[in-house]
Amino acid sequence: MTEFFTLHAYDLMGFAVSALALLAYQRYLRWRTRRDPASSALDGLMAARVAWVEVIMKERRDILAVQTLRNSTMTASFMASTAILLIIGVLTLSAQSDKLSSTWSLLNASGPISAEMWLLKLLVMLFDLLFAFFAFGLSMRLYHHIGYLLNVPSSMGIECAQPLRVAAELNRAAIYFRLGMRSYFLTVPLLFWLFGPLWMMIATALLIFFLFRLDRAPRKDSDLMG
Repeated sequence: MTEFFTLHAYDLMGFAVSALALLAYQRYLRWRTRRDPASSALDGLMAARVAWVEVIMKERRDILAVQTLRNSTMTASFMASTAILLIIGVLTLSAQSDKLSSTWSLLNASGPISAEMWLLKLLVMLFDLLFAFFAFGLSMRLYHHIGYLLNVPSSMGIECAQPLRVAAELNRAAIYFRLGMRSYFLTVPLLFWLFGPLWMMIATALLIFFLFRLDRAPRKDSDLMG
């Protein structure tokens, strides 16, 4: 085990640096949201979903609710199916680790890696895609339940069918979908990790910049254009 860490120190350090950078960004995002909730695109969308549920249940816009939930469910289903296809692709690569590890390491500044390190990288990517699949699956499950809750009149007094409770379930479904998309985004630096730790750190830096733009709520017309 000690020999493995020594032999692949650069790869493991690159992974650790990238993971710490992403964790630091998440901490910064949470701090910025607490300091200025209006700066978060997520908070704005969550508030909009609460208002949407209240309007739908108050004005009985059943057709609009069904169409919107159908679109959300189909999107989550497509992303979950894509995750399964990517998992199969990763498993196919793992079966050819002895042939591909040396080829993919040609751009690695620290030199070629062993088949064991190649399998470890694919295993991390596999777990990431499995997490994405389960996140999208949970999102679909909640969208399915919300379709029933939206059509229950709040006057019946059923606690779980009250607008605020239904909105909370809708936001939870959206959070699971967001986690699945974040897992997809993480596959980018993990894929570049196959070429070497330096490429992974560069991809992580670009991903953080992209997430920073994505998580920021637009405040001006120029933000929407850019």
